[in-house]
Amino acid sequence: MSQDKTWSGRFNEPVSELVKKYTGSIDFDQRLAKWDIQGSLAHAQMLTQAGVLSSEDLLAIRQGMAEILAEIEAGKIEWSLDLEDVHMNIERRLTDKIGDAGKRLHTGRSRNDQVATDIRLWLRDQISDIQNLIQNLQAALVELAEKNAAVVMPGFTHLQVAQPVSFGHHMLAYVEMLGRDFERMADCRKRVNRMPLGAAALAGTTYPIQRETTAELLGFEQICQNSLDAVSDRDFAIEFTAAAGLLMIHLSRLSEELILWMSPRFGFIDIADRFCTGSSIMPQKKNPDVPELVRGKAGRVIGHLSGLLLLMKSQPLAYNKDNQEDKEPLFDTVDTLIDTLRIYADMMRGVTVKPENMRAAVMQGFATATDLADYLVKKGMPFRDSHEVVAQAVRHAEQNGADLSDLPLEVLQGFSSLVAEDVYEVLTPEGSLNARNHLGGTAPEQVLKQVARWKEILAA
Repeated sequence: MSQDKTWSGRFNEPVSELVKKYTGSIDFDQRLAKWDIQGSLAHAQMLTQAGVLSSEDLLAIRQGMAEILAEIEAGKIEWSLDLEDVHMNIERRLTDKIGDAGKRLHTGRSRNDQVATDIRLWLRDQISDIQNLIQNLQAALVELAEKNAAVVMPGFTHLQVAQPVSFGHHMLAYVEMLGRDFERMADCRKRVNRMPLGAAALAGTTYPIQRETTAELLGFEQICQNSLDAVSDRDFAIEFTAAAGLLMIHLSRLSEELILWMSPRFGFIDIADRFCTGSSIMPQKKNPDVPELVRGKAGRVIGHLSGLLLLMKSQPLAYNKDNQEDKEPLFDTVDTLIDTLRIYADMMRGVTVKPENMRAAVMQGFATATDLADYLVKKGMPFRDSHEVVAQAVRHAEQNGADLSDLPLEVLQGFSSLVAEDVYEVLTPEGSLNARNHLGGTAPEQVLKQVARWKEILAA
């Protein structure tokens, strides 16, 4: 009988080939190799300091692991399905190289706390990369906002023209969303950065381990305080995927707007050709494939979140084989997020804004009606009365195919004697923008203040 399995002495027959393929994880968890080696080296050093391993064993382990890491980076290692996962593949390769010292490495730990540690080490690094990519996208949006701080576009509610806003102000709305996404990632990282190693299979170990030493060596901020919890829960992965889902929802919303704005019916922007494709039958087409695919991939990440929640919902303590299913959705979520953030920042730097079309759209929807109502209130009319007066003026303008700003003074005065010549200052889109000159408002002056604020944040 084959002795490839570390536990094979308990069984009377070998595992079937079908079961090997079904239960093996080496095809996807080999990406954890670097972090598995990192965790093993820290574990070996701790065991040596605790007097469990000899200094000669530690030296051999370090030399063997260095050789294995070089083989992995060179693509020269052969991963074996018979050894199930990345942990056993590396351990067997180490034992082949250095003999009994390699067999002693697993003292005081289990694959249960080992894999939980590897995933946290890996995810911790990925979150740091994702945070950098979020800020790179924010920087691209801030650049676009600064260039277009005074560009007028229609702001929508119910997808109907509501009030004029600055295009720069609109871009900064997404910068704020991404800022919260960054904060969620930072907060999630704190809970990811807790060390399960030392929990062993589920109850801890009888060896005199020094978990504080291992945590310090691996850069963990905290140590998981309960061995059962340490090996069995994957809430940190669920929390990360939830944060990733929110981030993808924000990018999906922006994608939807880019798709609409690029349509000839809007014509607000153009996206650089390198982010678009054509049609196999319609030669005139220029399709915004990247934002469309981002919109689709948001559903993919949200699906992974649902899958991870369902994975955990009925598991008793402690570790169960179910948890092997945490890796593929988590890996794919990270890959999707990193690829999306990277391409999105590049794409936003390739957006061309069409101010004339945006302003023309503002003029089609009576976007300054609220400004006229506010004008009358400032002249002494109660707001509810001014609301009714302006509604009548809009109806008249609509019947005559005109904008409010096109109506002659005497016509506007027919709706209220409070109207004077200065009314036209509030009826232009630019006047509407400038009137909202307060913190959080859409006035170009405020947009530029927010641009400066975000530049300072992103440079910190």
